[in-house]
Amino acid sequence: MAENTVKNYRNMVMYQVFVRNFSDSGSFSAVRDRLEEIRELGTDIIWFMPIHPIGEQKRKGSLGSPYAISDYRAVNPEFGTLRDFRELVDAIHEHGMKCIIDVVYNHTSPDSVLSKLHPGWFYHREDGSFGNRVGDWSDIVDLDYDSRELRRYQIDTLKMWATIVDGFRCDVAPLIPLDFWMQARREVEAVRPGCLWLSESIEPEFITYMRGRGLTALSDGEIYRAFDLCYDYDVYGIWRDCLSGKASLAEYCDAVNRQEYIYPDNFVKLRFLENHDQPRAAFLIPDDKARRNWTAFTYFQKGMVLIYAGQEYGIDHLPSLFDKDPVPFASAVKDERAFLKRLADIKRHEVFTDSVYRVEAVDNSWLVAKHTSKTSQALGVFAVKDSTGWVPVDFEDGVYTNLIDGTQVNVFRGGIQSFGESIIIIKQ
Repeated sequence: MAENTVKNYRNMVMYQVFVRNFSDSGSFSAVRDRLEEIRELGTDIIWFMPIHPIGEQKRKGSLGSPYAISDYRAVNPEFGTLRDFRELVDAIHEHGMKCIIDVVYNHTSPDSVLSKLHPGWFYHREDGSFGNRVGDWSDIVDLDYDSRELRRYQIDTLKMWATIVDGFRCDVAPLIPLDFWMQARREVEAVRPGCLWLSESIEPEFITYMRGRGLTALSDGEIYRAFDLCYDYDVYGIWRDCLSGKASLAEYCDAVNRQEYIYPDNFVKLRFLENHDQPRAAFLIPDDKARRNWTAFTYFQKGMVLIYAGQEYGIDHLPSLFDKDPVPFASAVKDERAFLKRLADIKRHEVFTDSVYRVEAVDNSWLVAKHTSKTSQALGVFAVKDSTGWVPVDFEDGVYTNLIDGTQVNVFRGGIQSFGESIIIIKQ
């Protein structure tokens, strides 16, 4: 784990924005107009998916993937100017939030500035042509971090952006050598003290696949040496299997509980139900009550919470990465903003900052989770299968207030009545 990672990241909420599809205009200014609404969700950090120009060659769709970048040191003119972006970041700070941007350092577009000026900084096939190591990423070419000149350029670029933003979300960071990230963190810290580093860590199957081909693929344990947070992909696959019936809730709980002892004491996971690479939560969990329970559980877990723009309205359509596909905020029929704000307020409690955490499954219908700190205990009961009934809990008998809805909850003789809605209680 990065030695200076602070545990209060576990009390925070991150909101993900794809500028192109956040509004009809797809502009920085349109995001700025809605900062108050984003903040009202309890958001601490806004993460912008890549804001840079997109390559033309081998472009996917009509507009191309934001992850096929042509110039790391410029902004996409479709979104606005660099000045527009600076003003947006200033406004984010004025609203009491931080801003991080996507860093896509494994690859560029085939026609990027670097491919033209420094072709020797790239991976090449046996015939000498540009190539990539993952076959279905046809719109990009891979960089080669054996080049010291490339490393210097990339770190200097990070230092440039660190004068503007508060941190970085690093795309497929495990495919890049660890010593690069550790050097980058050290140098950026001098420019932006307390810079936040989020790794898009990769699925277990992807790690073994890449390693089987003799390629770099860092585990979460390795990633934590340089990063403050990493994705929850080490357990995400099991969670998806729970939804489809391929795995039990108990198997999922075992995977989550392992995180408590295989990672350092100050580990922080990014907890999410959806992101730009995965189906929407409302698509995976169409039942509103079950989705509310899974959402509340996500906030209760040890780690930072991610909300993907549109999730707060229960939107089930995942926006395209390659074409104009605005999130239909105006036509959304569900409004879960107040619910998310309440969960964010609960997550501020100090018990979620530094605790021993454990979750158990009951009858493959409920998740019963508990945080235990030096001064407090928090209990969460989540009916993820929309069940009602008596649920055994390890909590002192008494009458408590459900912090989600203000109702009275009675813990009696080691059990609690569940009526299908989430319960969170805290004992000081």
